[in-house]
Amino acid sequence: QDDEKAKRAAELVIANKELSFQDDEKAKRAAELVIANKELILQHDKIMTLAYYDMLTQLPNRWLLFDRLNQALATSARNGRRGALLFLDLDHFKNLNDTLGHDIGDLLLQQVAERLMSCIREEDTIARLGGDEFVIVLEDLSDSAIEGAAKTNDVAEKIFLTLSKPYQLKSHFYQNTTSIGATLFMGHELKPNELLKQADIAMYESKGKGRNTLSFFSSMMQEVITTRVNIENELHRAIEQEQFQLYYQVQVDHMGHPFGAEALIRWQHPKRGVISPIDFIPIAEDTGLIIGIGQWVLETACAQLKGWEQDPLTRHLTLSVNVSPKQFVETEFLAQVQATVQRYGINPTRLKLEFTESMLVDNIKEIIFTINALNEIGIKISLDDFGTGYSSLQYLKKLLIYQLKIDQSFVRDIVTDSQDEVIIRTIIAMAHSLDISVIAEGVETEAQRQLLITNGCIHFQGYLFSKPVPIDEFELLIRKIH
Repeated sequence: QDDEKAKRAAELVIANKELSFQDDEKAKRAAELVIANKELILQHDKIMTLAYYDMLTQLPNRWLLFDRLNQALATSARNGRRGALLFLDLDHFKNLNDTLGHDIGDLLLQQVAERLMSCIREEDTIARLGGDEFVIVLEDLSDSAIEGAAKTNDVAEKIFLTLSKPYQLKSHFYQNTTSIGATLFMGHELKPNELLKQADIAMYESKGKGRNTLSFFSSMMQEVITTRVNIENELHRAIEQEQFQLYYQVQVDHMGHPFGAEALIRWQHPKRGVISPIDFIPIAEDTGLIIGIGQWVLETACAQLKGWEQDPLTRHLTLSVNVSPKQFVETEFLAQVQATVQRYGINPTRLKLEFTESMLVDNIKEIIFTINALNEIGIKISLDDFGTGYSSLQYLKKLLIYQLKIDQSFVRDIVTDSQDEVIIRTIIAMAHSLDISVIAEGVETEAQRQLLITNGCIHFQGYLFSKPVPIDEFELLIRKIH
């Protein structure tokens, strides 16, 4: 019996060990399953992050934005309360990338993202579309459109204040502004992509107002954009079909003798007649079409100067040509001017290139080099709209400027506004001390002319002498004055 008991005990021990071993195997397999599951979860989370979040800023990307926006529209439809979509674009971000590098630009984008998060509520969404474009979805604002717009404006003001504070970008201190477009939404009245388009249009309206401001979308704004697109398309055809023409506005001295002219472009539209540059030059600037248009103007002006050389009454005239900032910063600009002057065989001292004062804000070293290089080959440089920009006197001293052009906004009220007279007198005195010529534009009355002469200005341009006219009328005018 004892042997039987011992045998059974031994069998039980062996069975228990086998069960224990099986339990160990199960435990091991369970642990392996847990680890594998965790890896799958991590991989899933990683895939979701790559799919729905921006890697640089960790903000939602376009796909997650549309998902959140659809949810916001559904919530708005249920509770009857309005929301808003804001489209943000950092002002002059390209300049930062071009001057300090993309790594510094990325640092700015990351810090902007952090600051934007502090401007919104937990239920709102901020997404980065790409580049320097951000979109904000504001939910549950109000059942009133006016109140909803007011609350949207409050958020925008907070954003302006927050983003305008200085940034520390490695060793660089940097300040930045942003332009914002906004549109309100209620339920499913519009689809997400339509709302985004509206906010984008409104943002460009803010850019057009001078940046660092908020604009709301409106149907009128949509009409403006539609007109703009049509003009852009027609501009392409205008360049191909050479629908442009130069008009000439005479420039005279204090004795009334003509010494030059300014070439001003007009668009001879086949259906709408003559279109002023005010209506198409800004669009040409934005689209880059101004490069080709500017070269056409330069070519036409040089051809005209060559023609004037054959006539004793016109061979002494100078001709001023306006140069776009975009045209000026082209790497081939200097070489193109030199080649055009040589191709037409003109006297370069008869050609004046006019630049706006506001162009002196960016890339001043390159601008000084180019302007001085043009001067060295004999081309005269005129600084247009002087007094309305931000040019430094230090830079003015370094530039080989031939002429300052007093802006017509000062000339207009010189007879009735003593402050305008003081400004003009100061500009003239400063220019003369730097041995720079001065011309006043927008002279329309004899009283203005006399007051300008009294203050030392002896060169004029304006409707008092002639409006801009086609070349045939201009040459008749020159003969009449002589």
